[in-house]
Amino acid sequence: MDIDTRLLRYFVAVAEEGNLTYAAQRLFVAQPTLTKQIKQLESRLGVVLFTRSRAGMALTEAGRALAERVPALLADWDHVLRATKSAADRAARVLRVGFLASAANEATPRIIAEFTRRRPGWKVDMRQAAWSNPTAGLSTGDVDAALLRLPFPGQDALRVEVLFSEPRWIALPSAHPFAARDRIDFADLWDEPFVAAPPETGRWRDHWLAADERDGRPVRIGAVTEHPDDWLSAIANGYGVALAPESSARFYARPGITYRPVNGVSPSRVGVAWAPADDSNPVVRAFVRCCSEFSSEMIKGDTSATLCDDTQTEANAP
Repeated sequence: MDIDTRLLRYFVAVAEEGNLTYAAQRLFVAQPTLTKQIKQLESRLGVVLFTRSRAGMALTEAGRALAERVPALLADWDHVLRATKSAADRAARVLRVGFLASAANEATPRIIAEFTRRRPGWKVDMRQAAWSNPTAGLSTGDVDAALLRLPFPGQDALRVEVLFSEPRWIALPSAHPFAARDRIDFADLWDEPFVAAPPETGRWRDHWLAADERDGRPVRIGAVTEHPDDWLSAIANGYGVALAPESSARFYARPGITYRPVNGVSPSRVGVAWAPADDSNPVVRAFVRCCSEFSSEMIKGDTSATLCDDTQTEANAP
């Protein structure tokens, strides 16, 4: 009997969380989709894996037997898959780097150029991900490293080095009354509808809504998007406003949208992330060094960004 490993990953998430809602957020999928996949797994196996109640999802005897064995099976498969992809990358001399939106801003082309100088014959394959995939493919092994905005779901299971921070500004329709201001207090925006990432992105979505910096006030959601173009259209069409890195004013300037500095909200941080299994990979480490060195140089000439000191460097084990 063949079982899709995706179904097993969904099973493990529900077993560990004991709750479909939390498991769906962890997996970045909609809850109805997760429910359907669990039922499909039970149908394929011919057993009931969970008892369902208002209190959550409890494992049956059959479910407990499966839960004891599946994590090790998936870990072995992940190791085999990553080793296979790494071997192919080494043969092709390609480093796969995931990113969201503008990656490391103006530093990105210089990082890539320096990496290829240090690693002659190698090239970098930059792969942009949707906001519904906050690790940009790193958590699934689709990339070797990623340039990401922190915090993001799954961050604690990866190695992360903070590169720099920059202010969060507000993007709003140019016809909005606040667009005439030079600077906006965040408290004045609390009652505005916001354009948000999908709910499954969890803490990443919350960060870009500044959900914990509203003095307990609930967030109004005007639209949900997962791609920069859709995000820009939603703002320009008046569905809501959105927090954005200060660099968005350069990378995502377009008619109908105005960017303004914001008082009273914490900055955004950019980091380079990689899997713990690649700690000894010299190619990944070379890329990380290039990121760190060139981000420092960029910051020296950019007063809007601040270099993160050693206390902000994160190297989290799973």
